[in-house]
Amino acid sequence: MHHFFQELKQGSQALGLNLSEEALILLLKYQDALVLWNKAYNLTAIRDPKEMLVKHLLDSLSILNDLPKGRLLDVGTGGGMPGMIIALCQPERDCVLLDSNGKKIRFLKQFIADLKLKNVIAVQTRVENEDSINELGQFDVITSRAFASLTDFVDAAQPYMYEKSIIAAMKGLIPTDELDQLKGQYQSQIVELKVPRLDEQRHLLLLQRI
Repeated sequence: MHHFFQELKQGSQALGLNLSEEALILLLKYQDALVLWNKAYNLTAIRDPKEMLVKHLLDSLSILNDLPKGRLLDVGTGGGMPGMIIALCQPERDCVLLDSNGKKIRFLKQFIADLKLKNVIAVQTRVENEDSINELGQFDVITSRAFASLTDFVDAAQPYMYEKSIIAAMKGLIPTDELDQLKGQYQSQIVELKVPRLDEQRHLLLLQRI
């Protein structure tokens, strides 16, 4: 058994998740691969696996219970957060992980190939690339953990949306000023997240066009 298995199991249960043993093992395989590739490719600034477990795995898992159903696009996925983590826990959901960084997408493609994952693809492109927009089409849910600005993320997500699509933006503090700018265009729901062993504010913003 993986030495972080119980820790991940307890952490996910604290988030109200009942993940299968298979899902927990897959998540730890993903973290091990991330740690290994990170030594050569600098995929994430967090190097300590124990810290990764909290700040990457549990942080990404914290949105699962509130995430709307359907085909998902993870914009600026980086090393795969939260998109890969969602895909590993929800094999019935189609996920597309998008990033312009070649090293990060190479890592994700290799991991997808190694584990023969069927519900997730990684695409190296800029979010505004017209060909990618046409090729990938529309999504039910568009998520991101990496965008600095909520308004920029909403602008980037627009071409991938249809009228019922929901933007699911992971944030630390609530960006009140930016939410005010979107008033009248989007209705918003703010979910406060509590990540085990993380003493920082976390929120999930769910936005839908009015």
